[in-house]
Amino acid sequence: MGDRVTEEMESRFVVLAEFTVPPERRQEFLDLCAFDSERSTTDEPGCRKFEVLTSSESPEMVVLYEVYDGQAAFDFHLKTPHYAKFARGVEEMGVRKTLVRFLTRQYP
Repeated sequence: MGDRVTEEMESRFVVLAEFTVPPERRQEFLDLCAFDSERSTTDEPGCRKFEVLTSSESPEMVVLYEVYDGQAAFDFHLKTPHYAKFARGVEEMGVRKTLVRFLTRQYP
C-alpha cells in the first residue's frame, strides 16, 4: 500500500497549456500535438497522461492536459527531441501560447 501512496503523491504535477491556432493551421497543429502526446506517453516514464483538447465553441483554441510524476519529469520532457519538434512547429505555424498553468492535483 505504501508504494501506491508514494506513486499517487509523485504523479501530481499537472500542466495545462492553452494555444491559439490560426484556422488554416489547425489540423496541422493537432497532428503535431498528437505526435508530441504519443511520444511523451510512450518514451517518457514520468509522463502519466497527455491529452489534446479542443472546443467546438472556440475552434482556434487547443488545450494540452499533461500529468507528470513531478517537476523533474516535466523538465525531462522539455529536453526531448519530440518536444523540440513541437516547439519548432509552434513557432513556424504562428501558434500563440495564451496560457500555461502548473497545478498540483489534490484528488484522487
